Amino acid sequence: MSAVIDLEAEYNNRAKVPESSALIAGWAQDAKAYRDSGVQMRAIPYGSGARHTIDYFPAGDKGPIVVFIHGGYWQALDASFFSHLARGLNGHGISVAIPSYDLCPNVSVGDIIAQMRAATRELAKLGRRLVVSGHSAGGHLAACMLATDWRALDAALPQDLIVGAYAISGLFDLAPLVPTSINNALHLNDAGAREVSPLFWPAPSHGSLDAVVGGNEGVEYLRQSQSIVDAWGAHIPARFEALPGANHFTAVAPLADPQSAMVLRLKALATL
Repeated sequence: MSAVIDLEAEYNNRAKVPESSALIAGWAQDAKAYRDSGVQMRAIPYGSGARHTIDYFPAGDKGPIVVFIHGGYWQALDASFFSHLARGLNGHGISVAIPSYDLCPNVSVGDIIAQMRAATRELAKLGRRLVVSGHSAGGHLAACMLATDWRALDAALPQDLIVGAYAISGLFDLAPLVPTSINNALHLNDAGAREVSPLFWPAPSHGSLDAVVGGNEGVEYLRQSQSIVDAWGAHIPARFEALPGANHFTAVAPLADPQSAMVLRLKALATL
């Protein structure tokens, strides 16, 4: 029983960070302010559903695109909370794409993985270099995109469609969520959790992985990021980084700052 209680404490981020609601409200305000600032944005549909859209912030007609996949434990939020996180890379002339997706329990985690693959295939039509980043559940989805066998999905796609993944506070082994309240919406059992955990997929044979986590996050989040670096590091360049002083919700803040180390790292990945 104590292990269940420990896992609940480790993975219930909103309970762990009392100011989380205020931080999320701040995201929405900052995102709206960025959209209202006159920045270019257009919606790119990738499916027929209301949430099957990509908020695209172009910075020129050429050059790389960095994708940012939002978090919310696959059951909350959408792209509109995160528009401001395009500011940092836009400031370097790099386009940013922020997709929304359907949420659990209306769909499964596997369905969301498939939706992000559909969004990535839509972006591939632009013929640009793609780096996929993401936060929390979005970090999981970014890793899933890097490890996807794109040729198996579409023989016309290059196997190295994704040149790098940058996962912020990601989850790569979903089994620890099964006994927690987070699973109330996910409906995962042990076998299903393993199936959608990229830690147990064949490692990617191309690209690179950055697994970044807030230094003030719990031991499980630190373990999750270190574990995927350990597993994939024998196959591709992979690096682990803990951000000093950052919690689960503040870890993404540097994306809005053009001069942050996070943005400069993503710029380097996108322009290698």
